[in-house]
Amino acid sequence: MTDAIHIHIEPLTAEAFAPFGQVIERAGAHHYPINAGMTERYHDLARIELGGVHPRPLISIFHGQPYQLPLALKLVERHPLGSQAFFPLSDSPWLVIVAEDDGGTPVRLRAFRPASGQGVNIAMNTWHGVLTPLERDSAYLVVDRGGEGDNLEEHHFAVPPVIVA
Repeated sequence: MTDAIHIHIEPLTAEAFAPFGQVIERAGAHHYPINAGMTERYHDLARIELGGVHPRPLISIFHGQPYQLPLALKLVERHPLGSQAFFPLSDSPWLVIVAEDDGGTPVRLRAFRPASGQGVNIAMNTWHGVLTPLERDSAYLVVDRGGEGDNLEEHHFAVPPVIVA
């Protein structure tokens, strides 16, 4: 039996995450005052992608149960018809796991730990792990695609890679 690949967690930065989508955060974002100066708007933080027949954006809240490290990653998924954005509704720690594609197979996995106040927008057709809160149950605002068509593909690993701190 083949030994599992170990993937070390790295900090989430816009540069490191760029091949997979965008980091959603206020730092460095275009912003301006609205509402008679009482509110600061951080504008256009991610590129929402909607493809396929009759697409429409969905806004949902996902409530996830925590995972423990080390984590044997059994599957990844991708959405061929739309991007998927996650923004935490608390300061609870979580992971974002992504992979490159090689002819329909996820390869070169990476695991990122977002800092407080960071979310992600995972680009259309990008392999990624499932929602992965750590330490406690956590809720996330999610923006993704609704509409006709099959927008989910899963890949199950024969030998699960292991996410380690």
